[in-house]
Amino acid sequence: MKKNINKFAIAFLASLASVSAFAQEAAQAHTANPDSGLIALGAGLAIGIAAFGGALAQSKTAAAALEGIARNPSAQDKIFTPMIVALALIEALVILAFLIALFLQKTIG
Repeated sequence: MKKNINKFAIAFLASLASVSAFAQEAAQAHTANPDSGLIALGAGLAIGIAAFGGALAQSKTAAAALEGIARNPSAQDKIFTPMIVALALIEALVILAFLIALFLQKTIG
């Protein structure tokens, strides 16, 4: 349990670092848009949460697939392809969150 808490703390601190990076750029462009700080905060949180959630989902998907293959090695062909499709869909959601954050960033400046 303590390892999970440590991993969560590291991911949370990494997301805060991205938030501060966006907020610093927003502080310079604050004169153009008074809501730019909130937009930058939203963009940073979107990237941080999406990266954390995507990594967590991908690790659980891979762990479940490998456990299934370890229990029944003959089912590798039936498990491997759906696992790859699931990993691609999870990564697509993370990329979508990244694109949304980039579009939010463009509205600042």
